[in-house]
Amino acid sequence: MSATSEQPRSRPRRYFTVADGGLLLFRVQDVPVLLAPSWWIGSLVVIVLYAPMVDRLLPGASAATSWVLSAAFALLLGLSVLLHELGHVVVALRLGIPVRRLRLFLLGGLSEVARTPREPRQEGLVAAAGPIVSVLLALFCGLLLLAVPSDTAAWLLVAQCAVANLAVGLFNLLPGLPLDGGRMLRAGVWALTGTRARGTKAAVVGGGVVAAALLLWAIFGMAAGSEDRWLRLGVCVVTAWFVAMGAGGELAAENNRSWPDGLVVTDLVRPVLQLPAESPVSDALSASAGRGVVLVRADGVAAGLLDEGEAQRLAATSPQAPAELAAEPIRAETVLLASEPGEEIAERVRETAAWQFLVVDDEGRPAGVLRREDLRVAFARRAH
Repeated sequence: MSATSEQPRSRPRRYFTVADGGLLLFRVQDVPVLLAPSWWIGSLVVIVLYAPMVDRLLPGASAATSWVLSAAFALLLGLSVLLHELGHVVVALRLGIPVRRLRLFLLGGLSEVARTPREPRQEGLVAAAGPIVSVLLALFCGLLLLAVPSDTAAWLLVAQCAVANLAVGLFNLLPGLPLDGGRMLRAGVWALTGTRARGTKAAVVGGGVVAAALLLWAIFGMAAGSEDRWLRLGVCVVTAWFVAMGAGGELAAENNRSWPDGLVVTDLVRPVLQLPAESPVSDALSASAGRGVVLVRADGVAAGLLDEGEAQRLAATSPQAPAELAAEPIRAETVLLASEPGEEIAERVRETAAWQFLVVDDEGRPAGVLRREDLRVAFARRAH
């Protein structure tokens, strides 16, 4: 859910548009808020399962009223999740953690940060923001109930809003990933042990416990013949699946992030060779075997790193063409400091769309080239 402290300007949108990941509703400080197609499926399930309950909660209500109130409950549940996730987004941005996007899907939502929080305090604050928003909204709706006549559709609508927000807030406090309570648990274990990976493992176990508890609660409802058993079964099965898959994804992400013990980046880098940018691409390609090639112009400025794939394509048709034509520009985000902590290097590599990185020493001199594939292989060996 997280780069510069300067916040980008929001870009107002007059119409909904289709974006990658769903329907673009609006933006919050340039963070797109998307409605995934699966949200409609989840809302339809809620409407169908909730309509029979309206008849019991509001005796004498017509069929049309039951369906309208059920649809209102589905919308209020979606709105509750949206406000909950916006709490995460606002706090993350305040802490300087950039957010890639916010998505509403099926029965939940997800705020995707662009980088991992650097310390447990940040993780805990961002995680706690959502449940706090939900609980405050539930309290507000609870107070509003005192001013609304009871046994009316308006009262039931406000009560639905209170219940939806309270359910979203309390459920997300359960101590298992990917829920907010799991992130808070990870932050606590991280603060106590000094290791984020241990916090993740503890919260993943919590996620498994939460998923199992949801299924048991659904089975108990079916066995006891509870009035809401079908609604409970549908929600619990889907939510348990979401929690289990999310916990597994968090564990995989942590394994990809954790730097193997005893490994230093200089063990992974390939030797670096500097060649004139005007060198024939065929010569540069021959010299690149097992090495990274920095192409340097006559004025001493680096033109970039030789992109072997592009160099092979160029050499096949124009072997004497300048190697600079096959250079991959060296950007600030593709330069790594050899003395950086390993986990920060892994984080940078994972976040940056590049297949090779220039590693420099503390004086800025090239120390080698790190390729994404070499890092992946090193992590895979650690996993086995």
